[in-house]
Amino acid sequence: MTKIIDPYGSELVQDYKKVVKDFGLQTFDSVNFPNPNKLMRRGVVFAGRDLQIISKCIREKKPFYALSGIMPTNQEIHLGTKLVVENLKYFQEQGAKTYILVADLEAQAARGVSLQEGRERALKFHIPAYIALGLDPKKTIFYFQSENREVVHFAYQAARKITLNEFKAIYGSADPGRIMSAVTQVGDILYPQFKERMPGIIPVGIDQDPHIRLTRDVVSRMKEKKFFSPGSLYHKYTPSLDGSVKMSKSKPESCITIPEDETAVKKKIMRAVSGGRPTLEEHRRLGAEVEKCMVFELLKQHLVEDDKELDDIYQDYKSGIMSAGEIKQIAVEKMINFMKDFNNKLLKARKQVDKLQFVKF
Repeated sequence: MTKIIDPYGSELVQDYKKVVKDFGLQTFDSVNFPNPNKLMRRGVVFAGRDLQIISKCIREKKPFYALSGIMPTNQEIHLGTKLVVENLKYFQEQGAKTYILVADLEAQAARGVSLQEGRERALKFHIPAYIALGLDPKKTIFYFQSENREVVHFAYQAARKITLNEFKAIYGSADPGRIMSAVTQVGDILYPQFKERMPGIIPVGIDQDPHIRLTRDVVSRMKEKKFFSPGSLYHKYTPSLDGSVKMSKSKPESCITIPEDETAVKKKIMRAVSGGRPTLEEHRRLGAEVEKCMVFELLKQHLVEDDKELDDIYQDYKSGIMSAGEIKQIAVEKMINFMKDFNNKLLKARKQVDKLQFVKF
């Protein structure tokens, strides 16, 4: 049985097929979704819940929502956040009512970030960053947890539907801060349905699945409310540049954050684990071990939009025509261009914050 995977722990997923089986997920198939993005096409998105309901909503143009949260604890974001925003953008373009919540209450309870500090970080960086990564600000509704009394009130109702043993089974432990954060997130996930019942999808990393499971359990015990159980979409981790399963800020030398300066980006990528052979002669003869290359994974997940371009790189690298040094140089140039583009878009997005749709309570 897969160990407990939770948003607070460090358990890493090394066998995604086993996770799908153990947690009763649906394997994602991009043919069921129109114009799938590159993450969907390339298997980076690997599973979900109630995907057929969302697919039907898209095809039949029926109301549904997509939601994600911001944890305003740092002045930069992780590449994994970029994957979430890319998938959120996809559903937004397919007609989803899109919501972004700022988890300032959770940041205060779990990380000691004051509400004022969380608000400032969200407005100055995190929200503009989501816009810079492609979210349409005119089609997105924002709110702060601390201001949303409906969510907080609902959290207390949700808490009455959960047993302590169940909570421990899902999260591994049940300290008061964790319980409060989790039940508040149940309210967040269902908030778009408070006024209109409709299906929803939450694109996240697999470590956030406990929140989805808990919410679905609460919905099943509140049948009189007639909520739709939230659907979900899971993407694989962006692996650490040192070859570990998950890129983590605890290993800054192997983790690329957004934004990051050019010198640091180049140094990290050039030191990354590649699929190159011990000698160039051997590499030319045998070709790269692409499945071991963290640099190719960066290209696949984040830096190459066109499938043919990616396949050309793959074939040249796999055959030994392209060396490890050459693929690293490609990644360096593309990552530097991405950072420049992000910084330019971030400056423009900051000027739009005053015009955003914030829920008024």
